[in-house]
Amino acid sequence: DYDPVLAELRADDALSAGTRRRLARTAFATTAAYDREIVEWLDAPCDPADTTAGAEVGDPMPETLSFDLVRVQSLRYGENPHQRAARYRVNGASGWWDTCTQHGGKALSYLNLYDAEAAWRLVHRFDEPACVIVKHANPCGVAVHTDVVEAYRRANTCDPVSAFGGVVAVNRPVPGALAEALAPVFTEVVVAPAFDGAALDALAAKQNLRVLSAAVPSPLAWDVRPVDGGLLVQQPDPVSIDRSGWRVVTAARPTAAQWDDLQFAWTVCAAVSSNAIVLAKDRQAFGIGAGQQNRVDSARIALARADGRATGGACASDAFFPFRDGLDVAADAGITAIIQPGGSVRDDEVIAAAEERGIAMVFTGERHFRH
Repeated sequence: DYDPVLAELRADDALSAGTRRRLARTAFATTAAYDREIVEWLDAPCDPADTTAGAEVGDPMPETLSFDLVRVQSLRYGENPHQRAARYRVNGASGWWDTCTQHGGKALSYLNLYDAEAAWRLVHRFDEPACVIVKHANPCGVAVHTDVVEAYRRANTCDPVSAFGGVVAVNRPVPGALAEALAPVFTEVVVAPAFDGAALDALAAKQNLRVLSAAVPSPLAWDVRPVDGGLLVQQPDPVSIDRSGWRVVTAARPTAAQWDDLQFAWTVCAAVSSNAIVLAKDRQAFGIGAGQQNRVDSARIALARADGRATGGACASDAFFPFRDGLDVAADAGITAIIQPGGSVRDDEVIAAAEERGIAMVFTGERHFRH
């Protein structure tokens, strides 16, 4: 601020009302930021030995939350063209959206960011080369393979109809061969750690395609939703594939290959809107049933999408099966292993159905509703 203020004083011997207002805003915003940081420190859970200040011991939710947000990006439009939208950043923070590079394509819209965020976070739950395709905030294709080009091909074959107009994320640099595989499919956004020269040249020909190179996403502090008069705030939902807390509840036990598919399907399922069912084989999703008000309909959608391709594979359910009907649908799809949280009053009935159908079933003890 010093240079423009000095220039204005030299020119006019005074500061305009607009300049004074802008400087006052900067001063008050700075002191407000200091005050907010002090309150956040005092709200942090205190040492159990210190009972004089701080949040209640063991309570992860602070007494107050203050958000200092700065508009950093105007978006093409909101969820619909008649809605205005922008991206705001927490003041003083930085995320992958702040450092990513857009190599080409139109300006980003609200849904471009929303779906790219979902795809980028899910693909980074996998250590091996992986591809995730997202449409309307839900994965419609996911695959893991030693070759990232093959991972994309496999992800796209899950549901190529839904993949039309979707967002593609891969967790490895994009070679020219992957860009060539993408070319025939209408895609809104492609996000990856990097693109080689041949890939950028091939993708540049698609003038409407947004091409983003980005860093690994950082953990989220809170999951926030607006409600009348305030916000609903919860901790983010971590997804663990640590089998030490899982329990095999059937006589049949998963084979090594089935364990791989169960972990894969469980990871994908946690990113799908509830009620969610995922059918997978060889770490490739074949049927994803999302957002249904009852579990059996999600299972039927997953069955129809899989169309026999998941035979011998695994099924994941984001919450327990309240009846055996959902399990029977999965069994009809040829599924031989199921992973679910358990916890239903009818668990014994569902376990008996799994035994009857010769299915290995695992209880994780942890639900992953997503709305």
